[in-house]
Amino acid sequence: MHPSVIGIVVLAFTFAGVQLGMRLRSRLPDQHLSGDARDTIKLGIGLVATVTALVLGLLTASAKSNFDAMDANVKHAAAGLLSLDRTLARYGPEATEIRRQLQEAVAQRVDSVWQAGRSGKGTVDPSHSMEAIEHISSEIHRLTPATDEQRALKTRAVAAAESLLDARWVVVAGTAAPVPVVFLTVLVVWLTVTFTTFGMLAPRSRTILLVLFVCSLSVSGAIFLVLEMSSPFDGLISVSSAPMDYALSHMNR
Repeated sequence: MHPSVIGIVVLAFTFAGVQLGMRLRSRLPDQHLSGDARDTIKLGIGLVATVTALVLGLLTASAKSNFDAMDANVKHAAAGLLSLDRTLARYGPEATEIRRQLQEAVAQRVDSVWQAGRSGKGTVDPSHSMEAIEHISSEIHRLTPATDEQRALKTRAVAAAESLLDARWVVVAGTAAPVPVVFLTVLVVWLTVTFTTFGMLAPRSRTILLVLFVCSLSVSGAIFLVLEMSSPFDGLISVSSAPMDYALSHMNR
């Protein structure tokens, strides 16, 4: 389910909880919401709200950490691609075709991840580019150096190509851990219970309704941001393609 849809669902559940709480307030006997009973309810819901805030904070920190890691991996891969291209350029005209193939593979990768990602159809599935990159690595292995300099450059190019192949799986592993559905469901239940209690304890007025609606909107927005950062290559919040675009524009020159 798209993060925006989940955000709207969270907003609907929490604000519906507020309205339910206000209806319960008008129907419950006075002794249920006065004196010690009210204080006990506040203590209990304070505990639930604290745990919910702690879990949401940890979830946000985890999603942000994963997003930053993916951004760093993209920058590292872009630098590696440029380094590999320049190493092949120094090797000589024998590597010209390999450089052209490398540029084409990178262009296809950028298109499949970022261009398609803007429409929600991006993919980091390594099978889409696996054959092309592995073919390039094999072509580098087949180079026959004639001088000591070319031998050194070939060794460096082979190492760079293998490093890029390994980095591909690191990215895949980082994008294969979305927020578990059960975890998200429990969090929404906690939030709904919390806002239901808020509505039950608050006096019914337009000002209170507006304030609680803004609170519901803020919480749903936080969950939306977490889910957006959990999918770092598509959606409104995505890892920038600028490093890869820069590398692509300077390759095979």
